[in-house]
Amino acid sequence: MATKIRLQRGGRKGYAVYRIVIADARAPRDGKFTEKIGTYNPNTNPATVDLNFERALYWVEVGAQPTDTVRNILSREGVYLMKHLKTGVKKGAFDEATAQKKFDAWKADKQNGLNKIAADDVKAKKDAEKQALDAEKKVNEAIAQKVAEKKAAAAAAKAEAAAAEAPAEEAPAEA
Repeated sequence: MATKIRLQRGGRKGYAVYRIVIADARAPRDGKFTEKIGTYNPNTNPATVDLNFERALYWVEVGAQPTDTVRNILSREGVYLMKHLKTGVKKGAFDEATAQKKFDAWKADKQNGLNKIAADDVKAKKDAEKQALDAEKKVNEAIAQKVAEKKAAAAAAKAEAAAAEAPAEEAPAEA
């Protein structure tokens, strides 16, 4: 039986969420599958992957062929790196502990990169909010200045009207 590691679609229209499954190569995309080994949500930034690492590694080692997208996901999660390191252990290039140290170092570096991306995203959002707030303050100041000018013009007009009425009333009183 030719097995594939593929994505099985779920979620609602416009918001797809996928299960990473082991299926017969002849089965349809959302059809019968052998085992579910994880989930993939491309709607988050960065995309969220929940993977049973040991089962994914097992299926890759026994020859299950992943689709292109799943191959990229497994590569980013380190399944192919671990397969490569295990091959090095089998050939005697290094021992199991060294392989695990290399994998852990790679995983820590990968996590630092993801944390940096998340921190940059938060910083960009804060900067955008600050710029929007500054722009809103400028608009509010301009509106307040126009309102003050209108009030000053109205007060000046009222004062002129009052000044024009006051001499007119005083003139007949003197005569």
